[in-house]
This record gives sequence, structure tokens and C-alpha cells, in this order.
Amino acid sequence: MDNCRHVVVFITAADTEEARLIARVLLEQRKAACVNIINGVSSIFRWQEQVTDETENLLIVKSTSALLADLIETVKEVHSYQTPEIIALPVIGGSGEYLKWLDESVGPENDAAS
Repeated sequence: MDNCRHVVVFITAADTEEARLIARVLLEQRKAACVNIINGVSSIFRWQEQVTDETENLLIVKSTSALLADLIETVKEVHSYQTPEIIALPVIGGSGEYLKWLDESVGPENDAAS
């Protein structure tokens, strides 16, 4: 078991342009190792006391729990939504090689510029 050192974060975005912007910012700031974008997700949700039906883009972000608070703040800074969906799930295990790569790909201590 991984002791939940790693997280997968779900973020919805209004459109592909915004999703790609969020992904690039997170990757450039080393707050994510990988971001998958799924276009055209149908989202039905309650907002301001009404049921809303929208087409959004879903980002699946791989990061670490140590970076989660910073990741959330960064997303809030660049996101167009007043209350963006940012939900983190713990990774309880996985390929050792992948998780090692994930660790090496995030965080300032691994910055290639250093």
C-alpha cells in the first residue's frame, strides 16, 4: 500500500481551451506529473438552486498529497468558475515504476533548473 502519498484529482473546465490552460499551468509549475483531458463530458448538477445541464471537459490530474493544497490554489487562480470542481482521491497503490516517475516529475526539489 502507498499510504496515500499520491492523489488523482478531478477538475472540470468550461471548454478545451480552459482545460489545456489549467493542465499546462499545473505541469509547468510541477504541481502535476500528468493531466488527461476528456472532452465533452455531460455534467448535470445543482447550481444556485437550479438543476443545470452543461457540457464540460474533465481533467484527471496525477500528483502528490503534499502538493494538493498548492494545486487547488493554482486551479482557483486560473479557473473561470466561481466554485470549480476540484476533488482529490487517494491512490492506494499502483505500478511502482509509475509512482516513482510521478514523484520525480513534481515538486520544487526535482526542478530541472536547479
